[in-house]
Amino acid sequence: MAQEQRTAKPKQLARRSYERELLRLQQELVKLQEWVRAEGARLVVVFEGRDAAGKGGAIKRVTEYLNPRIARVAALPTPTERQKTQWYFQRYVEHLPAAGEIVLFDRSWYNRAGVERVMGFCTDEEYWQFLHQCPTFERMLIEAGILLRKYWFSVSDTEQERRFRDRLEDPMKRWKLSPMDVESITRWEDYSRAKDEMFIHTDIPDSPWHVVESDDKRRARINMIAHLLSTVPYQEIEAPQIKLPPRPASRGYQRPPRDLQKYVPDHAVGLE
Repeated sequence: MAQEQRTAKPKQLARRSYERELLRLQQELVKLQEWVRAEGARLVVVFEGRDAAGKGGAIKRVTEYLNPRIARVAALPTPTERQKTQWYFQRYVEHLPAAGEIVLFDRSWYNRAGVERVMGFCTDEEYWQFLHQCPTFERMLIEAGILLRKYWFSVSDTEQERRFRDRLEDPMKRWKLSPMDVESITRWEDYSRAKDEMFIHTDIPDSPWHVVESDDKRRARINMIAHLLSTVPYQEIEAPQIKLPPRPASRGYQRPPRDLQKYVPDHAVGLE
């Protein structure tokens, strides 16, 4: 079975090093968020890659300490019958950020060049029209002032299969394994060809792809976040000085009796 070309696999990043650097980078992400808010910037980050490549885990680490009113995730479901009759990019446009917002696309308009192409969910005409229009669409976003970053998470076939088996055997992760994921195992080379064709047409100077080697999830998250931060000219915004006021003296308020309200049972007491 053919594999994506990759460099020699480094050993897994040690947990202690990973957690220390991740926390430092997450602190920088908070600074980035405040800069986006203060400057009225608009940032779009596209996460693409094969199933089980680690996109979701990376997105969780990016957003962990961010304000959900500023940074939000767009993970669009299957288009409705009405949306299928719209201009293809139309349903993605409505999720683009306004001033002072960050949007992370957990899969994006590139569905057409990937799963739709491989699984036959679009016609050849729709596919080639997408490849023709996509660079123009992205240039329009950039010319409008949107900061666009695109990441492709690259995973080997053996590691992908290992993660699929882990999902299958873990009841907490089984929901992640869909029939489409299972189908992707038998269509590895089809997806490889689709990805290569997509890069030929959409890896352009104005909007390049950045490949993240993701067999080691820890290393992938650190590398992706560090790269994102390095591409945005953010600066630390001085936080306003906030001083807590003294609590005023009581004016005679009496709390209602506890038996008038329904309290959650103390489940935790059994753990002590």
